[in-house]
Amino acid sequence: MKTVGIIGAMPSELVDIRAALPDSEIVKKAGFDYCVNMVGQTRVIHVCSGIAKVNAAVCTQALIDEFNPDAVINAGIAGGMHPDVHVCDIVAATGVLPHDLDLHFLQDYPPYCGIYPCDASLIQLALDTCAQFGVTSHTGRIVSGEAFISDNAVKFDIRRRLDPYAVDMESSAVGHCAYLNQVPFLSLRCISDNADDEGAMSFDQFEKIAAKRVADIVLHMVKQI
Repeated sequence: MKTVGIIGAMPSELVDIRAALPDSEIVKKAGFDYCVNMVGQTRVIHVCSGIAKVNAAVCTQALIDEFNPDAVINAGIAGGMHPDVHVCDIVAATGVLPHDLDLHFLQDYPPYCGIYPCDASLIQLALDTCAQFGVTSHTGRIVSGEAFISDNAVKFDIRRRLDPYAVDMESSAVGHCAYLNQVPFLSLRCISDNADDEGAMSFDQFEKIAAKRVADIVLHMVKQI
């Protein structure tokens, strides 16, 4: 039996997954409610971490300690950062990193890694699933920080420094924990806004649409892991 963990930061990012996986067993750990379901022969653990990197890191570590997953998927919505990425596109991260920390502190001190790689087989599965759904997908870096990005100047500064495809508030923390525990990991995000001056308005309009799109893709992936 394989075990797959799905982590979403907000209830809206998990509502469609939980609708598809009702009657979960609830396991309480470290202040989080881990919902457990069987999908065929795969045990699926889905959990709402809360927003930002500390919540995501604690939630991920508790998930790994309690359930020993074969893979962890951080699924949800994000702001688009690359010119080719548009609202409702999917970004499968090749690697994740913080945008609000000098990587020197991670690269030159433990864990001696600042960019946490995503699992190649999970990336390919995500791309194949997007193709089956007829959804435009991209691969590239996803960056995370302690702010919702909705300012053109901030966006372009992050792009200049790190060349990401999307920005969120949790992926780098989930990837950091997965890296330390040697657990295969993927951040998969559907774009809700362009992380620019119109970001807040776009987020309000497309949050639910983007969350459902990525949930449908992740649920299909789980059956094939």
